[in-house]
Amino acid sequence: MTPDTVTPDYDFIIVGAGSAGCVLADRLSENGQYSVCVLEAGGTDRRFWVAVPLGYGKLFYDPAVNWCYRTEPSNGFAGRTDYWPRGKLLGGSSSINAMVFIRGQKEDYDDWAAAGNPGWDWDAVLPFFKGLETYAIGEDAYRGNKGPLSVSKADENAHPLCAAYFEAAKGVGLPFNPDFNGASQEGVGYYQVTTKKGRRHSAAKAFLRPAMDRKNLTVVTGAQATRIDFDGTRAVGVAYRKGGKEKTLRARQSIVLSAGAINSPQLLQLSGIGPADLLRQHGITPVLNQPHVGANLMDHVGINYTYRARIPTLNTILRPWWGKLWVGMQYLLTRSGPLSRSINQAGGFFKTDITNERPNMQLYLQALSTLKPKAGERPLLTPDPYPGFSIGLSNCHPYSRGYLEITSADPFAPPRIVAHPYEDERDVLEMLKAVKLVRKIAAEPAMAALIEEELLPGPDCQSDEEMIADIRKRSGTVYHPSGTCRMGPDPANAVVDARLRVHGLTGLHVVDTSIFPNIVSGNTNAAAMMIGAKGAAMILEDAQL
Repeated sequence: MTPDTVTPDYDFIIVGAGSAGCVLADRLSENGQYSVCVLEAGGTDRRFWVAVPLGYGKLFYDPAVNWCYRTEPSNGFAGRTDYWPRGKLLGGSSSINAMVFIRGQKEDYDDWAAAGNPGWDWDAVLPFFKGLETYAIGEDAYRGNKGPLSVSKADENAHPLCAAYFEAAKGVGLPFNPDFNGASQEGVGYYQVTTKKGRRHSAAKAFLRPAMDRKNLTVVTGAQATRIDFDGTRAVGVAYRKGGKEKTLRARQSIVLSAGAINSPQLLQLSGIGPADLLRQHGITPVLNQPHVGANLMDHVGINYTYRARIPTLNTILRPWWGKLWVGMQYLLTRSGPLSRSINQAGGFFKTDITNERPNMQLYLQALSTLKPKAGERPLLTPDPYPGFSIGLSNCHPYSRGYLEITSADPFAPPRIVAHPYEDERDVLEMLKAVKLVRKIAAEPAMAALIEEELLPGPDCQSDEEMIADIRKRSGTVYHPSGTCRMGPDPANAVVDARLRVHGLTGLHVVDTSIFPNIVSGNTNAAAMMIGAKGAAMILEDAQL
């Protein structure tokens, strides 16, 4: 339906059509009982480079589909800022990400429940994970095969580097793991990705677009929410800007923020929900003094070790013009070839210390290298002019915490993001141990036979001090911000309760990765969609009371 054909009042208003918001829209509108409106600041996901799995490099810096955030300079990154792309279109970041599908570890969710959030333990969330997906390998105790989201395995026509990597990892004690989303996460194996028939299968494709045929669901694009309106402590409406005009919608049941770990706390602060002193500083009258809105910012950070290879890699076919022509025709005609895959074919999880109870580091094998930048894009389709590849890694359980805050009352001004990477020295020491393991993997005969030289950081970087300096110089986000509207039972240290209702207010929920009490172990897109499904179930239960 279009906004012109419906009443301006809805039972539920969802702010943000990202990974969680798309699932919410589907589930809240499914039974036909409630009217639902989704406000999305960005535009359509029907773009060629959105559909092409490897095409996301073209979207990396594109403001038409990307918020293009930058963090403040940090000591942890040797005074550098960091670039944080976030999706600004239907599907949100699921429409521009690398598509890796990782749920996290059982203990992540058990820890959430143990912190006072009943119903968020692993046994409680597993049915929601299973209900989301159709896993290509089939159903078992951990996996589903009747859900809308297509999850495929990245082992088809895998690059020969993968087999060598698995053999080398075995040599350093890492077993082959056939399913990182199964009984255990530890080991190495092929990643699973959200693709279907050679195309990206985003949350918009899987959940929102099928639901948009329903008469009770309205989706408004190009509509940036600017303020939540309150009647006392009850959220009653959302103001938004579309086409240069300010409009307002009112909600009968609830307003649900699913704008992500940056935009959800930003909108709360703009609406008077946040640290009172900050709000007054920008001329905003506090509705609720809640200092934890924007706090507890978590993110995974990572680094690549890059090698010149003795065998052809994806660089070899993607760099020359004739190679581009070949893979382009292959994709257009058969939906196969390099363009149909994620950059991350293989990876793994490991412990930096044998005394750890569970893996604390994630590995990525990328059969191409991109040391030579290209203006305006991440050069996945124009990699280095020699055969190269990278072994990357990122931390699973960072200790460091940051925050974000509005810089003015202008809803179109980006917030100040203070990420504080490596602020906690334990994160630095973990990464130091991790990069040493990467070098051990590269030195194993199976990999060493394929390596001509280490390009970055290079053989001159050997001492602990030199490696730590390199870690600070080259590390960056792996694009998993979360935690800025933390879930917990006590409003003194949390923003939402276990049913995702904002403490101290009524008619207002937050349903996205900002509610993480602690960050999950690995990529966050699967968890975001699970939160959308579970959040919808709880909202519908509460609506019946």
